[in-house]
Amino acid sequence: MNITEIKSERAGDSYYKIDHNSGLTIYVYPKQGYNSAYAIFGTRYGSVNTKFSVDDGSVITVPDGIAHYLEHKLFESEDGDAFVRYAKTGANANAYTSFEKTCYLFSCTDKFDESLEILLDFVQDPYFTAQTVAKEQGIIGQEIKMYDDSPDWRVMFNMLEAMYKNHPVKIDIAGTVETIAQITAEKLYDVYNVFYNLNNMVLCVSGNVTVEQVLKTADKMLKPCQKHNITNYFEDEPYKICEPYVEQCFPVSMPLFNLGFKERADRMLDESKLAQTDILLSMIASPTSELYRSLMDANLINSTFAYELFEGPGYCSVIFSGESRAPKQAAEMIKQYISKQKKEGLSEDDFEISKKAVYGSIISSLNSVSSISNAIIDYHFNGNEMFSHIDAVAKTTFDDVNSRLLEMLDVNNCTLSVVKQLEEEA
Repeated sequence: MNITEIKSERAGDSYYKIDHNSGLTIYVYPKQGYNSAYAIFGTRYGSVNTKFSVDDGSVITVPDGIAHYLEHKLFESEDGDAFVRYAKTGANANAYTSFEKTCYLFSCTDKFDESLEILLDFVQDPYFTAQTVAKEQGIIGQEIKMYDDSPDWRVMFNMLEAMYKNHPVKIDIAGTVETIAQITAEKLYDVYNVFYNLNNMVLCVSGNVTVEQVLKTADKMLKPCQKHNITNYFEDEPYKICEPYVEQCFPVSMPLFNLGFKERADRMLDESKLAQTDILLSMIASPTSELYRSLMDANLINSTFAYELFEGPGYCSVIFSGESRAPKQAAEMIKQYISKQKKEGLSEDDFEISKKAVYGSIISSLNSVSSISNAIIDYHFNGNEMFSHIDAVAKTTFDDVNSRLLEMLDVNNCTLSVVKQLEEEA
């Protein structure tokens, strides 16, 4: 077992990376003076991982939505439900499946050791039967229908479907009623045995904890397993979007929009590119930006306006979203502003403001134990490191961000998705 201390002079803090003998990577970020602790146990397995091979074997294809389905089923065991066990320790537990990972988590102010033991126990102890799998199909089927009736969910996935031709990121994380009907107990065990290998997973703990405390439970609960080489397959994805505009009618009081700029996704961004992108997007669309003020003055957005870098294995885009009385007009103003900045260059004053804002936001997030653990697991799965990202932000120059702008945000390669009222209802 190898324990490495990771320090940051800028943050004035440190945490520990442990290469555990079981094959699991563990991060522990002690926070003195804190009363709470937060743990997240995740696997590099999400909704997009539907086609893969193990140790160069034959290619396996599984139904859409199976990663999310597995997350639901893992809380059940032959002895009962994990939530019932957490109720006895007082921990607040949850789980989620995203496009690229599945995570199980809890927060607590007391009985941390017992709660961590529950987490490591049920995630390593799958229990699927034909009866329990069939029962869950109705439950998740209702969840899928609920998402289909959510304007916020539909405006995003309509955009992804119009942007991506082949990549499974365009498919709902929960799958469809038809695809989950294909899921069996055997298929759940198949994907579990591939992706829930400790060598493919990570545990991040932060707050009122010590390394020794975490290791004591880890040594007791973790079951060593053989490392396998997992290869995920994605069809070639063209750079160009499929459709520039898509809309759907919903009973909404104000139209919603997602404007997505499709980026090249040859490989995951490193710390330097991430830092440049974070600062650039803040310069373009944060509440201090010229664009934000112009959109507000024109009554084209409200406080729901947001932006994000949306990146994962084989996909990358930048998304601007929010409510707008005139989504097409708002999208056109965003594109015109980006074109203007590319032609005339960015403002150095805006750069200094945004750089300080991005840096300050990251540093302030270190006061939240959930933000710490969630960030560490994201950086780990992306091949980056949190403190290195902080250094990268501090070292980013104005010229770096100007160059980054010219590499991305192609105004001729974006999709506008709108959810609005029926004309006769509006």
